[in-house]
Amino acid sequence: MEALTSVHLTQEEIPKYWYNIIPDLPAPLPPPLDPSTMQPLNPAKGERLFAKELIRQEISSEPTIKIPDEVIQAYHMIGRPTPLIRARKLEEALNTPAEIYFKSEALNASGSHKINTALAQAYYNKAQGTERVVTETGAGQWGSALAMAAGLFDLQCEVYMVRASYDQKPGRRIMMETYGAKVRPSPSDNTDYGKSLLKQDMNHPGSLGVAISEAIEDTVKHENTRYCLGSVLNHVLLHQTVVGQEAKKQLEMIDRTPDVVIGCIGGGSNFAGFAYPLLRDKLKGKLDGTRFVAVEPTAVPSTTKGKYEYDFGDTGEMTFLVKMYTLGHKFTPPPIHAGGLRYHGKAPSLCLLINKGLMESVAYRQTEVFAAAKMFARYTGIIPAPESAHAVKKAIDEALDAKAKNERKVIVFNLSGHGLLDLSAYEQFNANKLVDYEYKPLSN
Repeated sequence: MEALTSVHLTQEEIPKYWYNIIPDLPAPLPPPLDPSTMQPLNPAKGERLFAKELIRQEISSEPTIKIPDEVIQAYHMIGRPTPLIRARKLEEALNTPAEIYFKSEALNASGSHKINTALAQAYYNKAQGTERVVTETGAGQWGSALAMAAGLFDLQCEVYMVRASYDQKPGRRIMMETYGAKVRPSPSDNTDYGKSLLKQDMNHPGSLGVAISEAIEDTVKHENTRYCLGSVLNHVLLHQTVVGQEAKKQLEMIDRTPDVVIGCIGGGSNFAGFAYPLLRDKLKGKLDGTRFVAVEPTAVPSTTKGKYEYDFGDTGEMTFLVKMYTLGHKFTPPPIHAGGLRYHGKAPSLCLLINKGLMESVAYRQTEVFAAAKMFARYTGIIPAPESAHAVKKAIDEALDAKAKNERKVIVFNLSGHGLLDLSAYEQFNANKLVDYEYKPLSN
């Protein structure tokens, strides 16, 4: 039997519009708050940080937003549309009646789905006249994508990389530097906030919240600079909906209706971009039986053990407040290898949907995730990123559940990135040296 069956679209079938879920949400999205007044934030305040068009998209109630031709051309260059692949050999190994499909976002040069929004953000900043973009990165996938996009649109780029990942993944740093970016381990000695943390602990492992604070401090100190974010905010999730729109069309081409839609969640952009175009049908009264499942690590269980409340997006309290599931912005995650999932909060729209029961969430330990990833690699030939491996684990569990119940089930998940620059983590797992971390709440 053929191991993989790929469903491909032509370049002409790349979506021409991004899908905006905000007007379709079951309740109004709680507005971001200005921490100085605790009142809804004036959008104009965001223009010092973000490109103006991105602010417009962030607050837009338009159901769709046209993708600029220049961005579509860039999507062509990086290999969009991406294939939907059936993992037949994995199904055989599991002896399951379920069908397992994955959207492969790992085939572009940057190695992950992050390039979909990186290209859009670089384009809008260049069009506005920005000379330099600054960001943070956890595992390095977002930093790699923005570094690549900045190079393509002739922008300078500076990346604050969470120190735990900076040390674990030198390949990602080298990749970003090769694209022309300046990469700093965070906390760094390049910002006042970074220096304050290093003074307390020279071995601080860093976190996405810390790196965000450093990137924002850097941005506001340089007039020619704007900040770019790889997840969480509405405009970022919006840009990722090219993934789900393609997947929806590919499933229709093979006459399949998904029973379960799966993705890992750090900030939430890869799962949201994949799931939202499919969830739209459920919100409109279709796909009643389809479940949407978000997967996170037990070490950083924002949606499974966090509180649904307003919190800062960064550790240094430089951002506005958003309502989300959070472990607290002062929480320092342990150094798991899924660096992209080491974030204390989640995307507000995703959190609202989980809160309303339209999406589920589950958490897994690091070692069981890597065991699933190794099995997936054996039967597909693809080594998944540690983040994506969380979705792989849930897909395998769903397939085994179908086997136990002797039920036919269509399982689809987003393979958001490859793990070829994460091989040191696989080396540790293969040598039985990988450890599990459990969540420890902040003490009061």
